[in-house]
Amino acid sequence: MRQLTHALVAPVPGTARQIHSFHYGPEHGTCKIYIQASLHADELPGMLVAWHLKQRLEELERAGKLKGEIVVVPVANPQGLEQVLMDTPLGRYELESGQNFNRHFVDLADQVGDAVQAQLNADPQHNLQMIRAALRQALAAHSAGTQLQSQRLTLQRLACDADMVLDLHCDFESVEHLYTTPEAWPQVEPLARYIGAQASMLATDSGGQSFDECFSLVWWQLRQRFGERVPLGSFSVTLELRGQGDVSHALASRDCQAIIQYLIGFGAIDGDQQPAPALLYPATPLAAVEPVATPVGGLLVFCALPGEHVEAGQLIADIIDPISDAVTQVRAPQAGLLYARSLRRMATAGMVIAHIAGTKAWRSGYLLSP
Repeated sequence: MRQLTHALVAPVPGTARQIHSFHYGPEHGTCKIYIQASLHADELPGMLVAWHLKQRLEELERAGKLKGEIVVVPVANPQGLEQVLMDTPLGRYELESGQNFNRHFVDLADQVGDAVQAQLNADPQHNLQMIRAALRQALAAHSAGTQLQSQRLTLQRLACDADMVLDLHCDFESVEHLYTTPEAWPQVEPLARYIGAQASMLATDSGGQSFDECFSLVWWQLRQRFGERVPLGSFSVTLELRGQGDVSHALASRDCQAIIQYLIGFGAIDGDQQPAPALLYPATPLAAVEPVATPVGGLLVFCALPGEHVEAGQLIADIIDPISDAVTQVRAPQAGLLYARSLRRMATAGMVIAHIAGTKAWRSGYLLSP
């Protein structure tokens, strides 16, 4: 195992932070896998899964079972991890800029396309290596003026030449679910089975240049430009490991084992693969997700649980005004799986309180939460 330390830009003297990456297996093996946790720093289930993965990967490395390089970054956002205001962690947005930590990664499609255009030939493997080298060079040429920019660049540089990128997140209160692209779904479906995903949402470009899509999207865009001689050289998955409070050794150990089983099947680890369980819910378009908002503020009382299949018109929650005694019912706009809901119990007018994975795409453009 190799541990590397990556210094971030210090906003003021005496406040330096680092990102630590742990590299297991042969550096130039059969593949490269990149796994990071807690890019939203108040989402901690993935951090514990990463810790369990580190223990297992060290054992597997000693046993000579690793066929490819597996990179683990257990703390992807040291900056956000320190953002605690009056005992409340604030890890989703940088307080200085207001930016989401999981948005605005560098878009390299045009720059890399221009760099490799004259060097591409009819051999997809040759083109794969040319594009990966161009990605590394393009990111090395970028400079960072702020701590947030340097954090994003560090993570992107670590993962830009990986075959697979796993980004471990969680929601507020939710069941296991994941996000990936329609193009990657055939490769990702076994992971959905092993991890027990109760919803899998697909989108090629959901907007916002999030961490996962800055890898899969650049290959898709290059393929649109140059055709099938450009392979889809990387795919990404955002794994949502239930809710923020679901931090336990039992759950993390189970998730760790699910990822190990998936990596055995992918060819990164030598071992006996267990049969994948049944898929719990079919993959659906991210554009079919219904963010359920409340028209009024008040005390939020849920009437449906994460993981519950709801019908159109079914009662999701009561919003109670304790002064006027008015009760406003919030109902499901469409049928689907209610996979996540808010942790807050005092709603404000217009607040999104739950998400339902429907089956028919109806949204377009920017599809992500703020």
